[in-house]
Amino acid sequence: MQNIDLICIGKMNAKYFAEGVAEYQKRLAAFANFRIIELPEETIQEKNASPAVIEKALEKEAKAILANLRKGAAIVALCIEGKQLSSEELAGFLSDRAQSGNGDVAFVIGSSHGLSNTIKKAAALKFSMGRITMPHQLARLVLTEQIYRACTINSGMKYHK
Repeated sequence: MQNIDLICIGKMNAKYFAEGVAEYQKRLAAFANFRIIELPEETIQEKNASPAVIEKALEKEAKAILANLRKGAAIVALCIEGKQLSSEELAGFLSDRAQSGNGDVAFVIGSSHGLSNTIKKAAALKFSMGRITMPHQLARLVLTEQIYRACTINSGMKYHK
């Protein structure tokens, strides 16, 4: 069974998002070893922090992300400059990884400041869920549903229409 991780900077604090994520996490158990890893966001004391201060915080987050990756896992970095994929294309990516002999995948959602270039450069795929801006908790819910949808597509279920 494929290992799929969702590594997130920050915690879920809205009950309604957490319940939605938990539902898809439960459903995903039939298709993959799916786990969610929450890591703390680095605190930036300055209100108008310089790009250098922000980058330093992002690098600390990157170290924590890399320390929590399964060995050999393909990183999928969620970032605005990433490629927009259809549900079928995401399913194809997961299927290709699963058939490659090393199917482990780690989707990474960064902090409110994004992801460090270290993570983006290490990514097998830079993925964008569109040009809109959404709260990270909503992005986590949407992404978890899309991972579930991709798994149902790959298994031939009728969930995706």
